[in-house]
Amino acid sequence: MTPPADVAVVGAGPAGLAAAVTAADLGLRVTLLDAGERPGGQYYRHPAPGLGAARPQALHHGWRRFATRARRLDAHRRTGRITWLAAHHVWTVVRDTDTAWRLHAVAGPEGAPATVTARAVLLATGAYERQLPFPGWTLPGVVGAGGAQAMLKSGLVLPGTGASPAGAEPRARGRVVVAGSGPLLLAVAGSLAAAGARVPAVVEAADYTAYARDLPTLLRNPGKLAEGARHGGALLRGATRLLTRHAVTAAHGTDRVEAVTVTRLDRAWRPVPGTSRRVPCDALAVGHGLVPQLELATGLGCATRRTADGTPALDLDADQATSVPGVFAAGETGGVGGADLALTEGEIAAAALAHALRGTPRDPRRTAVLARRRARLRAFADVMAAAHRPGAGWADRLDGATEVCRCEEVTVAQVREAVTELGARDVRTVKLLTRAGMGWCQGRVCGQAVAHLAGEPPAPDRRPLSCPVPLGHLAALPDPHDPSAPAVPDDLSAPAVPDDLSAPAVPDDLSALPDPHDPHAPNDPSAAPPPGTAGRDEHPTT
Repeated sequence: MTPPADVAVVGAGPAGLAAAVTAADLGLRVTLLDAGERPGGQYYRHPAPGLGAARPQALHHGWRRFATRARRLDAHRRTGRITWLAAHHVWTVVRDTDTAWRLHAVAGPEGAPATVTARAVLLATGAYERQLPFPGWTLPGVVGAGGAQAMLKSGLVLPGTGASPAGAEPRARGRVVVAGSGPLLLAVAGSLAAAGARVPAVVEAADYTAYARDLPTLLRNPGKLAEGARHGGALLRGATRLLTRHAVTAAHGTDRVEAVTVTRLDRAWRPVPGTSRRVPCDALAVGHGLVPQLELATGLGCATRRTADGTPALDLDADQATSVPGVFAAGETGGVGGADLALTEGEIAAAALAHALRGTPRDPRRTAVLARRRARLRAFADVMAAAHRPGAGWADRLDGATEVCRCEEVTVAQVREAVTELGARDVRTVKLLTRAGMGWCQGRVCGQAVAHLAGEPPAPDRRPLSCPVPLGHLAALPDPHDPSAPAVPDDLSAPAVPDDLSAPAVPDDLSALPDPHDPHAPNDPSAAPPPGTAGRDEHPTT
């Protein structure tokens, strides 16, 4: 166990890194944990030193902001102000005492148990990609848009081309179609093209004219407009076609993807008959925006809200505090918004924590500047989220044989049968009847699609373990009935094998957790504001 810290920061992406170094600057003792080997998160993902990349910053914009904070992290590590725990995957956070929290993690390739205690917790756990299935999406060569960018940034590999030579720049060979919805697509296409891939088309399901509905917000964010124009200009120079109100409605191939069908959509994202065309390709990078990763927060009972694109996010106050005292959050957990917003929120949260824990006075001028920047960026994010919200008719493209849950090989027909013939009215019942969402990803890939087919909005993930945990870790936990043992919450005190690995979303032993179907539960999506009325969601600008 590491020495107790003032703050444990979970996640070393833009928000977590900014929070950690700012908190250390203000005199707090910080433990920073991340599942990755290096700080930066998904946004500032960069090659391992062994690959010999001469210019790791070449595929990033805003690299200087990361480099500056990385140097501050190194300086604080040398003084012992920050304890940096790489390759630590936090699987739960529990209250240790009335004034402290205990974080349990799986550490390193051996999966060793690790425990951290701290007076406060800051969750900067980021987001994951939203995937909407279509026929052929399980073919080799079909990857997530964010996944394609991660392959390039961390491994110098282009999808559809195989690995690049060790120590060399990515090689140009493949044709990569980029599809889905959201500004991430332009960034991904630009990165792939800059690395030498041929990008015949960017297929965007939404319409960029939707941005014009809030012109004042756009004008307050000229940097975002310039960023979009820069990406668009790069694609035009590379002879990439930008197809808005279109979608990839099927991928074709035998051993791997060889072509995709691109179809025009109506305003509800339904395919328009007679508008399909076939586009040859070697790979497809597809994604429909990002979804906040909330398992640790919802496991603690933090309240959520509904964002402009319909996804759940944490409900945070002006100090980035959650509804649970002592637990703060920053970045995508409060609504997907990109690196600029994450850096800002991380700094705000750190200042609030220093004030709360040590009485450190806040600089009024700096506080006001950060608050205005956060408001401006959040407003822009709302515009982006609303513009790229999935249309209600997107599932019309699906045939019965299309797999929705890849882990458990559950098809659209099986889910529809559970809903129309077996009486399922929610995701949990569909899960019990079909096993959709019970596989390795625990519904992170298929959850949004299953919820849509079940006829309900996506609910926040709620599970006692945020990642797979060796049984030995659970068996080694202190006995909750031993009065001399540290406190262990009810949700970790009973079975070594949690029920959610075999069936229900909320196991029976988790009686202390809110009922996901109780309309009065704090995280229940039905208790949140209706879509379009909540205000702080935004979109990544990778």
